[in-house]
Amino acid sequence: MLNQSRQSHDLDQRSSACPEGSQSGAAGGTELPPQVLLAAPPSSPAPPLPPGGGGRGGGGQKRRRESQRAMKTFLGFFAALPAAALAAVIAALLVKAWPAILYNGTGFFTQRQWQPGGQYSQPVVTNGISHPLGASYGALPLIVGTVESSALALVMAVPIAIGTALVVVHKLPPRLSTATGLLLEILAGVPSVVIGLWGTIALGPFIARRIAPLIAHNVPDIAALHFLRGPVGYGQGLLTSAVVLAVMILPIIAATTRDLLRQVPTDATDGAAALGMTDAEILSAVTLPWVRAGMIGASVLGLGRALGETMAVAMVSGAVLGAMPSSIYQAMTTIAATIVSQLDSAFTDATGFAVRTLAEASLVLVLITLSVNVAARLLVRRVASTALPVGRGI
Repeated sequence: MLNQSRQSHDLDQRSSACPEGSQSGAAGGTELPPQVLLAAPPSSPAPPLPPGGGGRGGGGQKRRRESQRAMKTFLGFFAALPAAALAAVIAALLVKAWPAILYNGTGFFTQRQWQPGGQYSQPVVTNGISHPLGASYGALPLIVGTVESSALALVMAVPIAIGTALVVVHKLPPRLSTATGLLLEILAGVPSVVIGLWGTIALGPFIARRIAPLIAHNVPDIAALHFLRGPVGYGQGLLTSAVVLAVMILPIIAATTRDLLRQVPTDATDGAAALGMTDAEILSAVTLPWVRAGMIGASVLGLGRALGETMAVAMVSGAVLGAMPSSIYQAMTTIAATIVSQLDSAFTDATGFAVRTLAEASLVLVLITLSVNVAARLLVRRVASTALPVGRGI
């Protein structure tokens, strides 16, 4: 009874607090629930927006779309700059080299002779192309020297760079690891002419006295290793060029691989260790597959540096035009070294044909570099699409 009286008293208070419309509804015989009695009256509807969408509606959206379009155009312009620069360089070289391409023909890729012709004789016109008398150019030794020196440098640098990165990340204490990484970055910033001078006055003579005789006199006399036998020379040649290039590309590959190894999840390596794998098994089954695609990319960066290196190779290769080295110790030259060594004398050609031929050689170097990069991207894409190993025996 006491609870019923309290509920009746609460209802009377709520009825006295409600508006007159609610009291009239209750007086009409319909008793409303407390939730309806306490509900606030509905607010008046908002006025409709003007046809333009209002100050902050349509106008704000229009300005937002315009700003997004402007930002997209702005970023697209800068994104297209590298491709435009490459296209401009290739177009300029192609226009300059076109007469030489027509005159030299396919023999430019198969012949060995590099003969600028008589600079003081009367120019000769062949098929509408003016050139010195007796001019004949063949870039086969240049192409072979470029590919051989870069390939040898990559073979030397990649294992050392990967080993250095592994030691820096996994074995050295933090302070020593930081110091070693700093030394790698300093080595990467040393000018090529300094490394070339070091190769001329120190590395080349050391190889000629200590390394080359040891290799040439102890390699088995078989056809597959004939390239490692022969006169050792005086320290200028393919071997010295390859070592110098390896020194130059090693910090690039090592620093990139070091950063990749630091991104390997510790859960993966800890899980492999928990399964009973040794350090060598963890390295071969987990760590290296995890960074395999990145290491290929780092190697391609180093290869691109080696293909285009100029001054250092020109100083240690011997710069012998038309020479096809039959051993690793003989003098040779590359496309980039030939361009930098012959450009000064090419400007003395009154017909301009020598400069046009150097432009053709530059196009060949660009073609080699682009082909290497495209092949590397395809390889990286194929390697990156494979599944990572997760345990022993996979």
